[in-house]
Amino acid sequence: MEQRVLGRTGVPVGVIGFGAWQIGAAWGEVGEDDANAALEAAVEAGVNFFDTADVYGDGRSERLIAGLRRRHPEITVATKMGRRVEQVPEHYSAENFQVWNDDSRANLEVPTLDLVQLHCPPTPVYHSEAVFTALDEMVEAGRIRAYGVSVETCEQALAAIERPGVATVQIILNPFRQKPLEAVLPAAEKAGVGVISRVPLASGLLSGKYTAGTEFGADDHRNFNRHGEAFDVGETFAGVDYATGLAAVERMRPLVPEGMTMAQFALRWILDQPGVTVVIPGARNAEQARANAAAADFAPLPGSVHGQVAAVYDELIRPQVHHRW
Repeated sequence: MEQRVLGRTGVPVGVIGFGAWQIGAAWGEVGEDDANAALEAAVEAGVNFFDTADVYGDGRSERLIAGLRRRHPEITVATKMGRRVEQVPEHYSAENFQVWNDDSRANLEVPTLDLVQLHCPPTPVYHSEAVFTALDEMVEAGRIRAYGVSVETCEQALAAIERPGVATVQIILNPFRQKPLEAVLPAAEKAGVGVISRVPLASGLLSGKYTAGTEFGADDHRNFNRHGEAFDVGETFAGVDYATGLAAVERMRPLVPEGMTMAQFALRWILDQPGVTVVIPGARNAEQARANAAAADFAPLPGSVHGQVAAVYDELIRPQVHHRW
């Protein structure tokens, strides 16, 4: 698999990673056997970057990845912290960082975490000297090797990129969320900051497998967070109205090259964007993990196809989401 350097960490990672929210919680039940099979299949397919968080299943996702790392110590693991408390700036303190860091190091069974990301913190956090001093001190103490920020908005990403210690920025980027192309990706590339693309399939909408009649379980965020009831609505279907997303998929379906799935098309579109380091689709089973990794095997999409994807975005998606994030 093609490798790119993960920003200021200096670590090369495969361009397709593994987003481990799905095997933690909030996506319906994923059994331990299926979760482990998905993780193993990803490694076998060349994936070496795994993204998780302390709140994914209250540590379940981290613990599953710890098991994988025992078997494959060469992998790079990124986790996140900050969503265990009410989202007010005061809770992003050095004291809380140490507690959360202790928990993640225990779950992941390592003395030093490869990469820790603040987990979509409130906007004032990006402008707090105390926050970034505390993160620098954690690096100096050997608690973490590097740190980054997972963001909701382009403005937050740009603020993070200006911080000299920020190694990576994680942001929603997919054919339904194209605003980062304008300023965030160029700024990150210029600064040497890695870009981790999350929600790459718009919560599965861009897999092309859903219909107006698809039903999601009560424990699936695609049911309980459609209007932002539990967390930022942009994390579910990339903030796009479900019916509009289905219509956009049908407009893009004829653009998919022969032999490629709709999901692989969406992943390849992301990888084609200058400045992207790694994209982190989730997987519920080994088959999905292998199919995701295979997206890296395809050649870049033609410029004419990118133009047509942009046209679909401009007509159907831009009015809904572009101004929001």
